[in-house]
Amino acid sequence: MAQNQKPAGKLISFEGSEGSGKTTQIARLAAHLQKTNREVVSTREPGGTEIGEQIRNIIVHNSRGDEMCAETELLLFTAARAQLVREVIAPALLRGAIVLSDRFLDSSTVYQGVGRNLAADPVAQINRFAVGTVMPDMTIVIDVPPEVSLARLKQRASDLPDRMERENIDFYKKVRDGYLVLAQGMPERFIVVDGTKSEDAIEKKIWAEVQTRLK
Repeated sequence: MAQNQKPAGKLISFEGSEGSGKTTQIARLAAHLQKTNREVVSTREPGGTEIGEQIRNIIVHNSRGDEMCAETELLLFTAARAQLVREVIAPALLRGAIVLSDRFLDSSTVYQGVGRNLAADPVAQINRFAVGTVMPDMTIVIDVPPEVSLARLKQRASDLPDRMERENIDFYKKVRDGYLVLAQGMPERFIVVDGTKSEDAIEKKIWAEVQTRLK
């Protein structure tokens, strides 16, 4: 970014298994950040744009979704991400906003790469093509054991589980391990938070880490 432009914003992505509590903690962090008089933009993957939401519906709710191959799933996720970056995230960062994204490229690395056993190099190349130069400044992983993820999903009474939520415990074990390996390899970007703690305790931990890193 050119030096004569206003300071760039920050992209904070949230990652974790289904039922980890990302949505709750994004809303709580947004409330903290808004009190500092910063513009805050919250979005989600897949989705966040009209095109992205239509892609999301194909991925999670299509009646033939269980027949979707891993390569198709990867390309759909990254297509929605490419649109989100160019339509929402990049313009917000140029304005100096703080963007909170419920998932970003690490989800593809873990869910499709590790979880679906796709080769790491093609996943990484497709990810890079989708996001361009936009990378998270911070990535918060809300870590929960797979047993906890599945138990929380069963407690949800509002909707039928989507195709990602219907995965078995072995899949969620691979997803959790994938996130922890990424975090271990990139500690300068990743913050791992114990998702089995109370919502208030998780909020306090995240806010403390974000304040420190924003400084």
